[in-house]
Amino acid sequence: MATANNVPVSEILRNKSQFEEDEPKKKSREDWRKAKELEEARKAGTAPAAVDEEGKDINPHIPQYISSAPWYFGAKGPTLKHQRPQPEKEKTFSKLDEWYRRGVDTTSVAVKYRKGACENCGAMTHKKKDCMERPRKVGAKYTGAKIAPDEFIQPELAMDYDGKRDRWSGYDPSEHKAIVEEYQKIEEAKRHLRAEKLNSTVDDNVEPEEVDKEDEDKYVDEVDMPGTKVDSKQRITVRNLRIREDTAKYLRNLDPNSAYYDPKTRSMRDNPHANSSLGDQDVDYAGENFVRFSGDTQKHSVAQLFAWEAYEKGVDVHLLAEPTKLEMLQKEYEKKKEQFKSQVQESILQRYGGDEHLHAPPKPLLLAQTENYVEYSRYGKVIKGQEKQIIRSKYEEDVYLNNHSSVWGSYWHNGHWGYKCCHSFMKNSYCVGEAGKTASSVHDDGSHAGTSSEASGNHGKESSISSESSASSSEDDSEYERQRASASESSKKQKKKRRKEKKKKQKRKKKCQPKEESSEDKLKAALEKEELQQKEAKCILAMDERKRPYNSMFEVKKPTDEEMEAYYMKKRREEDPMAQFMG
Repeated sequence: MATANNVPVSEILRNKSQFEEDEPKKKSREDWRKAKELEEARKAGTAPAAVDEEGKDINPHIPQYISSAPWYFGAKGPTLKHQRPQPEKEKTFSKLDEWYRRGVDTTSVAVKYRKGACENCGAMTHKKKDCMERPRKVGAKYTGAKIAPDEFIQPELAMDYDGKRDRWSGYDPSEHKAIVEEYQKIEEAKRHLRAEKLNSTVDDNVEPEEVDKEDEDKYVDEVDMPGTKVDSKQRITVRNLRIREDTAKYLRNLDPNSAYYDPKTRSMRDNPHANSSLGDQDVDYAGENFVRFSGDTQKHSVAQLFAWEAYEKGVDVHLLAEPTKLEMLQKEYEKKKEQFKSQVQESILQRYGGDEHLHAPPKPLLLAQTENYVEYSRYGKVIKGQEKQIIRSKYEEDVYLNNHSSVWGSYWHNGHWGYKCCHSFMKNSYCVGEAGKTASSVHDDGSHAGTSSEASGNHGKESSISSESSASSSEDDSEYERQRASASESSKKQKKKRRKEKKKKQKRKKKCQPKEESSEDKLKAALEKEELQQKEAKCILAMDERKRPYNSMFEVKKPTDEEMEAYYMKKRREEDPMAQFMG
């Protein structure tokens, strides 16, 4: 056992006096005997085990060369710490959730170029020679625009032996949802196919046919069936074993007069529900003949019969050994059979005739009758019938609210949209029909109200309409009509003022209008203007694009004929050989 004797020499020399006082230099024979007895008692279990500095028991059966710590470890009591991995020498490995990051961090992107970044794209994580982006005409260093996001600097993962060989390192568990959804779709499609097969019309009332022994050999080759154990003393078949959770066939219908159940082969070929009330409905089990005469079983039987007939004719082919060869032979046989039938038909038609009866038009054309009603004019033009189908959108059409017969926006007057049916400018208002049109015409002056008497008459009409409405409506409605009438009068006065002002402006323009210039003067002015524009364009093109003024080469104006002629006269034609010598 490790004792306090395992002390470094340097510590012994440093604390020589203390060691001399605390511990005797030499153990007596009695001390060695007591230590030996204590060790034997610990091994026998009668004495408690030794405890290390962490409070853990030390197994007394551990050999002394393992339990005793070396002198340079500096242990001052019983310990096993020297046998465990030392924390300063223990290598730290990456955790389970640490893995290489994927993609680019687009959450934080630099706005301007940073010193030391890539001159092409502006990312800080690489240089220009390592840049994987398309080389720009002017790099991000000079433009300072479209700075690419920085890539992730992948961490250096420290993997242990198991970590390097872990198949699922870095796997995202959320990706498994896609696999689960895919399998769910497949299962749903399988269930749908099963339901379609069960719903398909199959004759369930098929009588069981007795097959002779000679015919039975056709359904089975001269080989043992899979799952059949053949022995000289016993023959065990496991082909028709039933899953224990499934209902037994003989329990489908307990009527003794129903379908026959053969216990030896465990087969029930007929439908057990044929004579019951469930015969015409979909049932879980409809007999083995239902399965035998559905799906690809008939196709398989036809292929097997073709193989036997081909074998009798001398063609060495087998359904189970060479299925592809058999299918190709069957396709070729069917093709030649159809060709032979067509040749026979053509030869009969050539000899006896009657080909015109085979190419007759359909019966509706022969009888010249149809259910489509069409009316024609004297000149053959369609008057009624065969109307063009109205193409409708996904939005609601022909839906009119509040008794309107037209939609909002079908009427425009004085800068306002309204309803065409009542000339109302209030959206979602109730339609009043022709009364609304007459009321709006009263408010408008001009051609409808030429004189003041007509205006007063219209005003009288409007007042009569308002009085009628006030008689039928509440006091609030009458007050609203008064406000509307006063507003219409003020709008009339404003319109009259505007017209007078327009007439005065037109008179002033006629007085101040200068004399018309000649076409030669206009062309000279246009040529001078074109020369100035060309000089200005050269100056702007020579400037740096960053210092170029905004919309400097844009002018919203339709050119005149003289300006177009000046442009064509001053236009430089590169295809002209003398263009280089022109000023």
